[in-house]
Amino acid sequence: MTAEISTPYTAISYTVAERIATVSLNRPEARNGYTLAMAHELEHAFLAADADPAVQVVVFTCVGNDFSVGADLSGGGFDMSMTNAASDWQEPAGRCSKTIFGMNKPVIAALRGVSVGGGMTITLSCDFRLASTDSRFSFPFSRRGIFPEGASVWYLPRLVGVSRATDWMLTGRLFGADEALDAGLVTSVHEPENVLEAAYELARDMIANTSEVSTAVIKQMLNRLSGLDSPVPVHALDSQLIAGLPGHADTVEGVKSFLEKRPPNFPLTVPDGIPQWLPWIERPRIETDPTP
Repeated sequence: MTAEISTPYTAISYTVAERIATVSLNRPEARNGYTLAMAHELEHAFLAADADPAVQVVVFTCVGNDFSVGADLSGGGFDMSMTNAASDWQEPAGRCSKTIFGMNKPVIAALRGVSVGGGMTITLSCDFRLASTDSRFSFPFSRRGIFPEGASVWYLPRLVGVSRATDWMLTGRLFGADEALDAGLVTSVHEPENVLEAAYELARDMIANTSEVSTAVIKQMLNRLSGLDSPVPVHALDSQLIAGLPGHADTVEGVKSFLEKRPPNFPLTVPDGIPQWLPWIERPRIETDPTP
């Protein structure tokens, strides 16, 4: 794919081409060890992609053979240098996972090699996780005398069930791509040299065949409504959405293209086309400076 670098970063890279933003961890010399600078830049890049009308899908990947070995411990411990910088300090992995969770645009993680600790929890809010045959995963918190981050104790049981999450979290053991696929942690498994292209292929399919607005609304419905105790409030929101379909431009085009047996050309865009009455709608502030 051709791409243009749109923003200078030090710990990640960011490119946009063919309506796909590619966000890559870019510290291969440190096996993409996770740092405070990386957390800041990831938050900035994902918010920028979500606000960019030229972007419809985001691919989250890495430079090098390992997605991320987790927190960078090269300094002998955890960098908490910014812990007291502000009263609203957030742990670094959660800054990333929370940002992805709130995005309107789908995020596809393309993983290879090692993805452990914070190097895995930052992907749990992605909409797809594609793994490679050489992928290895671990949530090693109990083996380091630390605690889970990235809101992983909320995401992981939703993805794989409480029993499997308990196994992986309490033992901190290393496991491979086949076990991850069997449990539902990853969507599919590919050869290492093919996993990124598989992510782009999925992104291109969504761009060609799905409504940006429908995808954004469905993503947030899954994120915010699927865990409710009752379907009744979900049905109420469904009813409001469905009642508006006769005047919804993407619905008109979707039905017309189906009847005419042609690819759709949906006119609405994100975020302007999203119904503004939806209860989770908010306008995140985009920082102008990608440096901490």
